[in-house]
Amino acid sequence: MKLVNIATMHAIEQEANQNGLTFEMMMENAGRELGRWVDHHLANRREKAVTGLVGPGNNGGDTLIALEYLAKHGWKVFAYLARPRSTDDPLPGRLTAVGGAIFTGADDAGGEKLTICLAQSGIVLDGVLGTGFRLPLKPEIAALLSQVEQTLADEQDVYIVAVDCPSGVDCDSGEAAPEVIAANTTVCMAAVKEGLLRYPAFGLSGGLVVVNIGLPDDLSGYHSIHREVVDEEMVRNWLPQRPVDAHKGTFGTALMVAGSVNYTGAALLAGKAAYRSGAGLVMMAVVEPLYTALAGQFPECIWLLLPHENGVIASGASDLIRKNSSKATAMLLGSGWGLEEPTSKFLNRLLDIGATQGKGAWGFAPLSAAAASPAAPILPPLVVDADGLKLLVRIPNWYELLPKLTVLTPHPGEMSILCGLSKDEIQADREAVAMKFARQWGHVVVLKGAFTVVADPDGRLAIIPVATPALARAGTGDVLAGIITGLRAQGMSAFEAAAAGAWIHGQAGLLAAQNMGNTASVLAGDVVNAVAGVFSRLIPC
Repeated sequence: MKLVNIATMHAIEQEANQNGLTFEMMMENAGRELGRWVDHHLANRREKAVTGLVGPGNNGGDTLIALEYLAKHGWKVFAYLARPRSTDDPLPGRLTAVGGAIFTGADDAGGEKLTICLAQSGIVLDGVLGTGFRLPLKPEIAALLSQVEQTLADEQDVYIVAVDCPSGVDCDSGEAAPEVIAANTTVCMAAVKEGLLRYPAFGLSGGLVVVNIGLPDDLSGYHSIHREVVDEEMVRNWLPQRPVDAHKGTFGTALMVAGSVNYTGAALLAGKAAYRSGAGLVMMAVVEPLYTALAGQFPECIWLLLPHENGVIASGASDLIRKNSSKATAMLLGSGWGLEEPTSKFLNRLLDIGATQGKGAWGFAPLSAAAASPAAPILPPLVVDADGLKLLVRIPNWYELLPKLTVLTPHPGEMSILCGLSKDEIQADREAVAMKFARQWGHVVVLKGAFTVVADPDGRLAIIPVATPALARAGTGDVLAGIITGLRAQGMSAFEAAAAGAWIHGQAGLLAAQNMGNTASVLAGDVVNAVAGVFSRLIPC
């Protein structure tokens, strides 16, 4: 789902109009697709009856066309005009010609007709105001929305569909009037408007769906947009196929270099998440004290025991990782490491050797002729998380030493350490910060938090439409890192593995909260367990 601001959407519509797709044709397409979505997804609700709240602008036109479509498909439809439409507007006449009933606010001073319409309807289409709205609401519109809200207060089974956006929301800033009717679903025309991914608008928009308004394939303004909101269909299309004749080698090996005595669970969470995301084999590279603690809890993996100093990875472990890295199709570094000096030296040594491969698969120039070794193994695709990110900054030009398109998974605090900006600066413009440093470093940046941002050096940017306190819990970042590593091990590209992994992680957090009955009780292990439920929606048995 493409993500745009209002100015960009207007420019796209202007370009389409100039190329022969008129504004009237776009409205016809938008209304028809809105009606089709309602008919397909909501036909089982209360006698197939729907009320459309119709404003004087384009959103009102979309709503009238959708109501006409629904009337033709056996629905009982009511249109309630917040304001009179233009006298030369054919849409109200078209609706009455197919049996739709139309009422106007001007003729309903007490609101009795509105109440009757709503009482008979299981669905309400909110098409009063569109994406061009700016606060504040006009008094008569505020009164209408308030009356609808009050009338529906006791009607728990009425489903609200916002047309492009909930009426009263600023689609650039995300600000919202107090009278906004919270939607169950917002059906967006051609693209998601960026204000819907900001609070309070996000909390009022419900699920986000995009329908086609007929934009041509060669429309440059639309197809040059590289900002996307990740959805289920995108993730399903990205995931690798799982042929019936597959074996464990088909789905790759994830090498998880994780954990320390103080963060035993991080390794377990990341390893289980890699398996749950479909990896064929998970190799756990851990210090010996962790093996003793975890082996009985994780019989599905194989173990690579690393030398340690007081329970943290020792610098000499780099030799063992290099010897085994050829077995891996992706490798995780950093989860649960701690920041002790032996582990810092381990990472330095590992990357120093990894960067001396000449212009091989990763395109690195050798640090010195003496250091370069044709026989030395090349590091597999990397995911670097948590303490691994904090230790990276101790290495000069660290981003030049990583394999191409390494996936970096910082939360805002870790991003601050990596890039030198304050957390407030990062949070003020998350998309721009993630994109700037993805390009500067040459790696995929996953900036975690509400509406996780995934930025690729090539300019692509993905937003995960999830914000939930269920994921505000220690260990959930390790789960995300494990999912991405598992997907990367199966051969997915860095950007798609990161974006799909972040979406799966977000959905698993929501599902875990649903399973627990609340967001406060969700543990990272609950999120791991919920990953299977997310995959059950994505991949058939």
